[in-house]
Amino acid sequence: MEFEPRDRAAYLPAADALVCADLHVGRDETSDVAFRLGEHEDLLERFAALCRRYEPREVVVAGDLLHSFSGLPTGVVETVRALESAAADVGARFVVTPGNHDPMVADLCEGPTPAAYELDACDGAAGNGDVADGGDDAAGNGAAGDGGAGALIDAGDGGETSVVVAHGHVRPAVDADWYVVGHDHPMLDVEGQRRPCYLHGRGAGDAGVLMLPAFSRLPTGVAVNDMTGADFQSPLVDAADPLRPVLRDGAADRTHEFPPLGECRQLL
Repeated sequence: MEFEPRDRAAYLPAADALVCADLHVGRDETSDVAFRLGEHEDLLERFAALCRRYEPREVVVAGDLLHSFSGLPTGVVETVRALESAAADVGARFVVTPGNHDPMVADLCEGPTPAAYELDACDGAAGNGDVADGGDDAAGNGAAGDGGAGALIDAGDGGETSVVVAHGHVRPAVDADWYVVGHDHPMLDVEGQRRPCYLHGRGAGDAGVLMLPAFSRLPTGVAVNDMTGADFQSPLVDAADPLRPVLRDGAADRTHEFPPLGECRQLL
C-alpha cells in the first residue's frame, strides 16, 4: 500500500482517497481559556487546501470528527458544514467512520457514517465505496529515508491490497490487509521536540496498520519513542517495534522516513 503524507493527512493514490483523523471539532470552544484558539479557520483552511491539491474522489475522516461527547458547542455545526462543502467543491464524497468521541456524528453529518469503510486500492482506480458496518508540520532533521516533495512511502509489497479505514478504538468487524486509523495521536520526540508522525507497519495479527497523527493541532499527542504495544490504545497495535515513523516537513517540502521504532530508539 502506498500513501502520501501531507499536513497530518494521507492521500492513497490507488484509491484516490484523502484520509484524515481526529479533527476534534469543538475542542476550541471547550478549552479552558479566555480566548478562541482559531480552530475553525485552521481546520477549514488546511482541509480545503488538501482537497484542492488532490481533488480526490472521496475524503474519509477516520474518527473523532467531533470532540464533545454530550453536546455540540458553539460553531461545531458551522465547521462541519464548511468541511463538507470543501469536499463537495472538488466533487469528493465526504465519509466519516465514527470514533469514541462521535456518538452524535450520524445525526450531524449529511454523508455516510459507517463503522468502517473499505477502499478499493487494487488497480489505481478510484475507491469502490464499499461500506462495512461495524499546512504541514515541520519535522526534525536527521531522519533516515528522506524523500522529496510528494514522495510516496511504499508500505507494502504490491499486488492486490484491501484497505479499510476506521478510527481504531475498536477492532473493525471487516478483515483487511491494511487498516488506516487514528485514535492514538502519535508524535515522535526528535532532539527534544515533539513532532506529529505517521506510523506504518505490521499491526495485530498479519494486517498492516497506517496510524495517522491528529489532524487538529489542539489535542496533546503521545510520544511513541519508548512505547510498547501495550501502551497503544488501539487494539490494532500489539507491538511497537515493527512500526516505522514518518515525519512530514512542510517547510522544507520533504518527507522523512525513520527506521522501525525497534531500531530508531537508539538514534533519537
